[in-house]
Amino acid sequence: MCPLVKIEIRKGKTKEYKKAILTGLHDALVESVKIPDQDRLQRIYELDEDNFESYTKTDNITLIEIILYKGRSKEAKKALYKAINNNLALDPGIDGNDIIIVLIEPPLENWGIRGGKPASEIDLGFNIRV
Repeated sequence: MCPLVKIEIRKGKTKEYKKAILTGLHDALVESVKIPDQDRLQRIYELDEDNFESYTKTDNITLIEIILYKGRSKEAKKALYKAINNNLALDPGIDGNDIIIVLIEPPLENWGIRGGKPASEIDLGFNIRV
């Protein structure tokens, strides 16, 4: 089971802009926290201006919540933040000051996967201790 990624942006961005965000985030996850390349479950939520208020960010504000298995090192998390910022700066051109990233790490027993089994009882097929 891959990380669950939720991205919130202002409504009105192009299909290409949104695809660049999804690709940049996925590439950063593969590179920094070593998820398998085929693991991908990401969602973009587009909010109307009246449902998204910020006085310190531009219209490119991008809020990112990543729920992932607990176990990554502080260094891997720092690499993830940097890779996301670098990737999104390159394409679609989001300034790092407009990106906020929050990691949520529930313990493995709090994930019900593969037919309702706790992730703590399953061979995940990859190492989460990076």
